[in-house]
Amino acid sequence: MQRSRGVIKKQKQLQSRGCKAFCCSCRLSVSSSEGAESSNSSERFPTISRIAHAMVQERLDQMIRERQEARIEERMRRSRREETKFVVMVAMEKSSYDPREDFRESMEEMIVANRIHEAKDLRRLLNYYMKMNAEEFHGIILEVFHDVCIDLFLYCK
Repeated sequence: MQRSRGVIKKQKQLQSRGCKAFCCSCRLSVSSSEGAESSNSSERFPTISRIAHAMVQERLDQMIRERQEARIEERMRRSRREETKFVVMVAMEKSSYDPREDFRESMEEMIVANRIHEAKDLRRLLNYYMKMNAEEFHGIILEVFHDVCIDLFLYCK
């Protein structure tokens, strides 16, 4: 009973301001006194079509609210995904007979383990290797980094 009162109240609000939705052809008309009298009697005993109209309007409002909430949630998920990743790297001093292969293994391991895919994250990784290693290895690091990126990312796109 309370629900029907709420629906009736909502319907009266719609009538007072006039329905501007495409769901029906509800219009306010004050063209004759006879129409006003029949309108008064119908306000006391609302017809099923008016109740149905109010229910449709309520459902449309609910659908609009749900869609807006879904959009907000999607934006929040996107912003969380776009946040900066923090990667913990530990530098180790190592002597090697084949530094090229050691750098390759290390870089592949870092990229795969930390799921690095973005260009900015790959640049950070390269800068890290450049800072942490002697200048004599910079040429090798650049060559190996190029090879690793081609091997891992060439066929992805």
